[in-house]
Amino acid sequence: MYRIGNLWRSLTDMLSYADRIKLIRETKLRHTLEKRRQNGYTDLDDFGTVPLPEGYEVLPLYTSENGSFYGYEGMAENFVRVLDAHPAYVDPAEMLCGRWRDMLVNYRGDLHYMPDWMKKNKRLRDFMSSSTELWSKRWDEKRFPYDDLKESQRKYNIASGIDGDAHFACDWRIGFELGFGGFLEKIEKYRRLNPGRDDFYDAEKKCVLAMIRFIDRHIAKIGELIEVETRPELKASLEKMRAVCQNIRTGRPETFHEVCQWTAFFCCFSRIYTRDGAGYQLDTLLYPYYEADIAAGRLDDETAKFLIANLLLIDPHYYQLSGVDADDKDLTNRLSYLILDAADLINISCNMTVRVDERCDPAFLRRAVEYLYKNKNGWPRFCSDRNLCEGYMKNGVDKATARERIAVGCHWMCVPGREFPMNDTVKINIAKVLEQAMISLREEGQPSLERLYSLWEEHLGYAAETVAAGVNLHLDHIADVTPELVMNLMFHGSLERGLDASRCAELYTVGCDGAGLATVADSLAAIEVRVEREGLVSWEELFEQLDSDFSDERIRGIMQSAPRYCEGNSSGDYWAKRLTESFSRIIRAVRMPKGRRLIPGWFSWARTIEYGRAVGATPNGRRAGEPISHGANPNPGFRRDGAVTAQSNGIAAVQPGYGNTAPLQLEFDPLLSAEEGGVDVVLALIKGHFARGGTLININILDGAKLLEANRDPDRYPDLVVRVTGFTAYFASLSPEFRQLVVDRFLEMK
Repeated sequence: MYRIGNLWRSLTDMLSYADRIKLIRETKLRHTLEKRRQNGYTDLDDFGTVPLPEGYEVLPLYTSENGSFYGYEGMAENFVRVLDAHPAYVDPAEMLCGRWRDMLVNYRGDLHYMPDWMKKNKRLRDFMSSSTELWSKRWDEKRFPYDDLKESQRKYNIASGIDGDAHFACDWRIGFELGFGGFLEKIEKYRRLNPGRDDFYDAEKKCVLAMIRFIDRHIAKIGELIEVETRPELKASLEKMRAVCQNIRTGRPETFHEVCQWTAFFCCFSRIYTRDGAGYQLDTLLYPYYEADIAAGRLDDETAKFLIANLLLIDPHYYQLSGVDADDKDLTNRLSYLILDAADLINISCNMTVRVDERCDPAFLRRAVEYLYKNKNGWPRFCSDRNLCEGYMKNGVDKATARERIAVGCHWMCVPGREFPMNDTVKINIAKVLEQAMISLREEGQPSLERLYSLWEEHLGYAAETVAAGVNLHLDHIADVTPELVMNLMFHGSLERGLDASRCAELYTVGCDGAGLATVADSLAAIEVRVEREGLVSWEELFEQLDSDFSDERIRGIMQSAPRYCEGNSSGDYWAKRLTESFSRIIRAVRMPKGRRLIPGWFSWARTIEYGRAVGATPNGRRAGEPISHGANPNPGFRRDGAVTAQSNGIAAVQPGYGNTAPLQLEFDPLLSAEEGGVDVVLALIKGHFARGGTLININILDGAKLLEANRDPDRYPDLVVRVTGFTAYFASLSPEFRQLVVDRFLEMK
């Protein structure tokens, strides 16, 4: 007998795909706990990284006097240093190879982004701290200062997007058609046509050559493993893996296996460079390879599922399934089902979005909900094809382009290879805007609710202008700071013109999210009902309580108990709708050069705690420093029954309406099992929410007892996955603060 992991098999008893998946999952869970010990808690996506090997070290080349590196030369040289330091990762149980372990951003000299393993490396810390601390690390502030914006950014607690990386999407079809060798040929072809751009083309070439070396290390490692492998089925699998890697080293992918491996490698490269996680429409782009291989007898469905499961394991990039095309025809195909089956097979952290439309195969949507119910791991999530498409078309975009805008981020969409949206990097804390409006109202001396709202709109206008100025600065200079050398390879016009993606995009529809909707809506409702209508609290008393952080619990209780957003036809619902109308109108009214425009959305990402710390007490009874409300969701306690339908109705009514989302985030422990009709209940919820205008739904169907036990002892449940906001993560990897965030949302809905 022969032992692999916890499996005992004789050498004549071949390992099945199910056996290999079990081994792979065991390794994944072991790595999850090892990474937490190396990195500390990680309140981000569950990246596909594996633990760093003993002795791993990169010494960056700093090209700026502030202890960082910028531009084509600085980014290319340091990307190559990090990538070249990566050893090959090959697991004989898998059919695809490659993992990433480290990010270029870690070496920007900013301690905020450093994982624990790097902080413990005294040699590296000393090297980084030996540089001056005159300016920021991620942004070259000496060359491109924005001191004139900082006061307003602080005043309104703005996430400016300045220095934000990635957050757009490649057109992967370019890479599939060219391959890494084709990239090199294209670089040299257009270098000749664009004299004076050698710095750009030198940097791109340097990156691609490092990518090929990365593949070469894997080919060599596979060869070493073939020599010692005793199990015939694994040896044959390794030989196939090596042939695939040799074929795509410089050639373009031709088979289903090759295109999956090509994707896996590029995912590693883009993650290392700028943490990019934007995938593609997985079922439609891979379908021609699947169809051709099935017809030629090179592939069967079980192998296809295993390969997809392996791809999802290597990195949880954001992928989309289903939807309709520009002619309203269903995109769902046989591979769509197999991808869901593959995700079920591996059942790990997964960022997969099902695009929902009434013209799509209803059986596919049901299958997706069944897996959501079965695995309780927060996948898939669901977006509305019709509402997102029609909303984006309001920006003057044609239907075909709007249909190509797919879900490839926490809450955001992008037209692959053509749009530079900066999505999820720009946010305004509208609770902070309310705080400033309250200060102005108090100074005027004649308070009224309508005057407060007018002041809130004025301050939001100032905040929006500040955002636009920051976005313009970023777009004008990001190519000189953090050019997107990896994603440029699959961005239309970049190599052709010798320009960074930030300078050659066709669409600059920049997402600008509001955060704190329920906090502000409930505050305005409390003032309307308790102060102006009922007179239970005077304006003077309200100002005193805000100053004292609600020292009087009686008054706090009065304000907290006012009708809330998502109660249903309440004062809170009225104000949430009015806030949405104002936010959308004011954000869209900002004039920007070069075809740029701001697109409104409601989303806080996982910053509710951070944003709350910046805001004092608010009229809804929230105390200073407490978290603001999450995304477009209502505040905790919005109804005694926590009705899911009421929440769905409320959020559907506050969609900004221009192609960006205001997600519905749900957590619940279902009263009905799938067999008892629970799937039908969730299906009705999804369809109903989208019929009323909703755009995106994130659902955590959780085992309540398991969640609470895992919060007390995370290591007991290393396989528990939750959808934190738009991203999924292993619960055990999250900080206690973030774990509690998920638990509190769950308890509220329960």
